[in-house]
Amino acid sequence: MELENRILYEDNQIIVINKNAGELIQGDKTGDITLADGVKKYIKEKYKKPNGVYLGIVHRLDRPTSGAVIFAKTSKALSRLNDQFKSRVAKKKYWAIVDDSFPHELGSLNHWMTRNNIKNKSKAHKNEVPKSKIARLHFKRIYELDRYCMLEITLETGRHHQIRAQLSSIGFPIKGDLKYGAKRSNKDGNICLHARKLFIAHPVTKEILCFIADPMKKGIWRNVLFD
Repeated sequence: MELENRILYEDNQIIVINKNAGELIQGDKTGDITLADGVKKYIKEKYKKPNGVYLGIVHRLDRPTSGAVIFAKTSKALSRLNDQFKSRVAKKKYWAIVDDSFPHELGSLNHWMTRNNIKNKSKAHKNEVPKSKIARLHFKRIYELDRYCMLEITLETGRHHQIRAQLSSIGFPIKGDLKYGAKRSNKDGNICLHARKLFIAHPVTKEILCFIADPMKKGIWRNVLFD
């Protein structure tokens, strides 16, 4: 889908995009073109900016994850949004698809997380261990699918691969997530984790904004009814 069709919101301070699964937010060792590159090109062409474009990366989504992501178009907006994410003023809700045998309707997960930078992987521990950080999320079972169910996840903390590692630690890796124990990959190589909602206070007006992103209707997501 063209970038213009994935813009959820834009003004002179911020732009919010519905990221495709498999898309990089920021450059890495692969050298692949990134979403940030695409957004810069869009802004440059639309607003005829010959001298380059400022674009601040506020937060990230894992490459195989889709959904709402916000970029700052000014340094002032970037600084204020960074403060919101650090202080947890900004809120995120995700959709995650797991095996239908998931036994709970709603609840919370509390773990201590460690990160292996070499393997780019995190682990959720029941108890505190050296160099671990507390990780908390809340879940609600919201949709039934053939052999799977969908959870709505609300993050209380924002650790590396937090949702993926915490769900895996209780025996329910996200569909397609081989890195965290899924039995099979998805055909497109991505995972069934989607950043559904993003709540922020506008960096200038302070208005509370909620951005809602639909997953692309392909694969198992075709069977999900969006409200």
